[in-house]
Amino acid sequence: MKATRALEALNFFVADVQAGIGPFLGVFLQARGWGTDLIGTVMTIGGIAGMIATSPAGALVDAIRHKRALIVVAGAMTVAASGVLWVSHDYWMVAASQVATAITGAALGPAMTGITLGIVRQRGFDRQFGRNQVANHAGNVVAAALSGWLGWRYGFGAVFALSAAFGILSLIAVAMIPANAIDHDIARGLGADGSTGDAADVKVSGLRILLQCRPLIVLAAALALFHLGNAAMLPLYGLAIVAAHQGEPSAFTAETIVIAQLVMVGAAMFSYRLIRWRGYWWVILVTFLALPLRGLIAASVIQQWGVWPVQALDGIGAGLQSVAVPALVVRLLEGTGRVNAGQGVVMTVQSAGAALSPALGGILAHRFGYPAAFITLGAISTGSLILWLGFGAGLRHVCRARGDIDDDTVNARPVES
Repeated sequence: MKATRALEALNFFVADVQAGIGPFLGVFLQARGWGTDLIGTVMTIGGIAGMIATSPAGALVDAIRHKRALIVVAGAMTVAASGVLWVSHDYWMVAASQVATAITGAALGPAMTGITLGIVRQRGFDRQFGRNQVANHAGNVVAAALSGWLGWRYGFGAVFALSAAFGILSLIAVAMIPANAIDHDIARGLGADGSTGDAADVKVSGLRILLQCRPLIVLAAALALFHLGNAAMLPLYGLAIVAAHQGEPSAFTAETIVIAQLVMVGAAMFSYRLIRWRGYWWVILVTFLALPLRGLIAASVIQQWGVWPVQALDGIGAGLQSVAVPALVVRLLEGTGRVNAGQGVVMTVQSAGAALSPALGGILAHRFGYPAAFITLGAISTGSLILWLGFGAGLRHVCRARGDIDDDTVNARPVES
């Protein structure tokens, strides 16, 4: 099997592993008497742990030459952490499980980015990462559909068993990627000869890379506001429908995931063409536009059919971002040797918003009701639009697609503030 095909297979199977039981956590805990406020806070604890871990994880990926082993260890620990939920429903045990899942999940993103870059190089990254995300979202569709059916037919225990099965298959897939197919210098954003070009004397942390690159600061801040509004939307909408007795918990949660992930497959599939056509700035702008509308619809339609427009908008936003954001970071930091550290620190900033979102959404829903929570979350996310449009003039130039850049300017370095 070609290394790129094995990489796509890994993305397919790791989809169910990366987030543990993911959106099923809310309905799983709700069925055991947990309130939305407690569910939100325990998810926030995990989110904070992931936020803290992402920047060191990116730096670790840059530093090590055993990226495949890192994926094996992270995947195994994620499956084990999910299994803890089945053994104990104690608050702090559940919180510990979410912390472990978040920390190991934080390592998987930069590791997958680094391996992809090391295999296909900078020129092939946008196209291959798009293919990776198509496989990843397809894996989420299959896993969610199977989880919904198994949960309905056999109970939540079958959902945990499925996660373990996907974990084993992901280990097989990573073993099929030849170790010598990964150029570890290219994987961290260095030149083919291991040099950093103009940035040769820059030996800096991911945080300093962020602070030296104004477009990266704006991107990270906009993503933080976006995820502050977005992260709680899916679990809250599932809880709202179940609380209104509009659907069976496992089946409905699976339906929400499948709809969004099917749209994400299509969005990821066309993302490379959209980036080549309009550039990164316009593609990311579309994702920011989708969320306020999604919040308004979620507040207005708390019925089972409402999942279609709500999750379709989620699919457009998340599907395009899953390709455009990592590709833009690679584009901005090419030649620094700190690509994955940069990915990690951007993920840290956006994770700050994502970590606070479940607690904020859970408290709002508990005190004021689900519609107020959805409207507030959608309104908060408009901050990402304000930032992206406010700095649009400067961003559009550096966010051009790679094909729009002359060959003698491809080896770009961070734009200093």
